[in-house]
Amino acid sequence: MSFKTSRRDFMKTISIGALAMAMQEMGCTRSGTVQPKRPNILFIMSDDHPNSALSCYGSKVNTTPNIDRLAKEGILFNHAYVTTSLCSPSRASILTGTYPHINGQVSIPKLFDESIQTFPKLLQAGGYETAIIGKWHLSSEPTGFDYWNVLIGQGPYFNPPMVENGALRNHTGYTTDIITDISLDWLKNRDDEKPFCLLCHNKAPHYVWEPDDKHTHMFDDAVFPEPETFNDTHKDRVSPREADLNVGDMHEHFLYQNWPGVAKIPQGLSPEQIKKHNYQEFMKDVLGCIASVDDNVGRILDFLEDTGLAENTIVVYTSDNGYFLGEHGWTDKKVIYDESILVPLLVRYPDGIAPSSVNDDFVLNIDFAPTFLDYAGVSIPPDIQGRSIRPLLENRVPGDWRTSIYYQLYHANKRFGRNLPHYGIRTKSHKLAYWYREIHDWELYDLEKDPNELKNVYNDPLYTDVVAGLKTELKKLRLELKINDEMDQDIADKTMSNYWGKEREEYSARKMKEWKRNAAGEI
Repeated sequence: MSFKTSRRDFMKTISIGALAMAMQEMGCTRSGTVQPKRPNILFIMSDDHPNSALSCYGSKVNTTPNIDRLAKEGILFNHAYVTTSLCSPSRASILTGTYPHINGQVSIPKLFDESIQTFPKLLQAGGYETAIIGKWHLSSEPTGFDYWNVLIGQGPYFNPPMVENGALRNHTGYTTDIITDISLDWLKNRDDEKPFCLLCHNKAPHYVWEPDDKHTHMFDDAVFPEPETFNDTHKDRVSPREADLNVGDMHEHFLYQNWPGVAKIPQGLSPEQIKKHNYQEFMKDVLGCIASVDDNVGRILDFLEDTGLAENTIVVYTSDNGYFLGEHGWTDKKVIYDESILVPLLVRYPDGIAPSSVNDDFVLNIDFAPTFLDYAGVSIPPDIQGRSIRPLLENRVPGDWRTSIYYQLYHANKRFGRNLPHYGIRTKSHKLAYWYREIHDWELYDLEKDPNELKNVYNDPLYTDVVAGLKTELKKLRLELKINDEMDQDIADKTMSNYWGKEREEYSARKMKEWKRNAAGEI
C-alpha cells in the first residue's frame, strides 16, 4: 500500500493555507493583529545514536556538551520511540508522518515512492525554503527540496561522494564535518526572505565506526563499564532464538568484517574474554564518532547564535533509531527492546519552549511531520497518522494523548542479522511482543518491576489478566492503523525473499550513470 494524495486534494490542502501564509509572512492576520514570523526548522538527525551515549540522558560512558545545550535551553523527551527500528522505514515515517505499511517503506531494499506526500513538500508549497544534506538512504532521489546534497546509500566516513541536485560530486575530508560544512554554506546563502526547513542528517555513528583524526585516540585509556545486562543469559526469551547481534561475535559477523577493532583482537582469548575485548574496542570507535557529531552540532548552534537566527529557529536533535551498546550482550537494533526503539529527542525553540523542560509522554517519529506543519501554519492532512507534539512542547498535555505505542519490524534478511518479523505494544508499565514468522511466540515484560526487560512473564499465571488486556489494546491499535495478518505475511514474504532488491539495484545503476553525466555537464 502506498500513501498518496490526489493532485486535487493536494492543491486543496495547499490553497487552504495559502492566503494565511502570505498574510503571516507580512506579520498580519485578517483582523490586522501582528503575528510573529513563522519559525525556521532545523532538524538534525544522527544514525544509530542511542540515549545511553548522551550525557543529558545520563550516559556513563561519554559526554556530549554541545547536544546537551539543547536539553538545557529546551526540552528533553524521555519516551520518544520509532515505529520501526531500521534506517529506511524510520526515515520514511519521519518524512510522511505514517507507519511503514502505509508509506510503503517496509524494508531497506524497497524504493521510496518519489510522488508520496511528505512534510518538506507541504512546507515548500507553503512558502518555506527546504533542503536536505547528508544521509538520505531511501534509494530514490529526494523530492520536495529546493536543495539536496546526499550520500549514496550509507556513505563512507572519509572522502564521500555525494549527489548534489542530481550531479555526482566528490569530497575530501571527514563525512560528519563535510555534512556540517555544506549545511552551514546553505544557511549562509539561502533566501533570507523565506523561513527555512533544513534536514541535516549525519551518517555517524552508524557502523563500521571510523572516528576522525581528532577523536581516534580520544578513548585510548578509557575502560568502559559494562552495561548492567551485558551478561544476560536470555533465559525463557523468544528473541535470542533468532537474533544474531552478539558482541562476542562481532569479529566474525558479516557486518563487522572491516571493523577496525578486528585487527586488535589478541590471540588465545576465551569466548568471554573476546566478548569483553570487543566491547571495549567497539565503544572506543563508536564514541569517537559521536564526539565528532557533538562538535559539529556545536558549530551549527554557534552559527545560529552568531547570526541572530537562534531565537526564531526550532532545533531538533534525534536519531533514526536506537542501538544496543552491549546491553543484553548485543549490538545493532531492530528488536523491540527499549535500547533499540527508544531515541533521543531534544527540541529548542526560545520563542515557545521553556528551558530545561522534561517530558515523559509517548512521542513517535510519525509525530515530527504534523508538528512542523503545525508550527508553520500549514494544514495537516487528515491521512497523517502522527500527532503534533506542539502541546507537549508548550507544557499542555491533551487529555486524549496516547497511552500506548505500536511497533512492528517487517524487514528480515539473514545477511543482516537474523531478526524475524514481530510486532508489539508498549505502555508505561508493560511491553507485549509477538513473533509472527517461524517462531510464533510471545514475550511480556513488567517494566515497573523489570525495566531492563530480563524476565519474560508471558506464561506466568499472575499476568493472565495483563496479557488479555494488552492483547485487546494491541488488536485495537492494529485495527486503527489498518494492519492485518494477511498484510503482515505478504510483506514478510517479500522482505525475506529480497523481493525489491533487483528493482533497487537497477534503479541505482541507472541513476549513477545519470549523476555522472550531470556532473560532467553532458545533460
